[in-house]
Amino acid sequence: MLTLVGSFAILCTAHLALALGLTLKKPRWKGPLALVLPPLAPYWGYGAKMRVRAVLWVAAFCVYVLCLVAAGIKA
Repeated sequence: MLTLVGSFAILCTAHLALALGLTLKKPRWKGPLALVLPPLAPYWGYGAKMRVRAVLWVAAFCVYVLCLVAAGIKA
């Protein structure tokens, strides 16, 4: 349960950091759009040289999905 909450918190933080970083770079429209369409955030972030944030986003998403699956199996 703690891993599920922790991975979701990291995912949200990385997502907001990517959206803010994309908003500060040109073209600025990518930031708000990535905030609404989450899969675009790591894709555009990796292309904008925010590789650590993008990799962290993908890793947190994978851990979150695995935790959800594990929680579903236990229930």
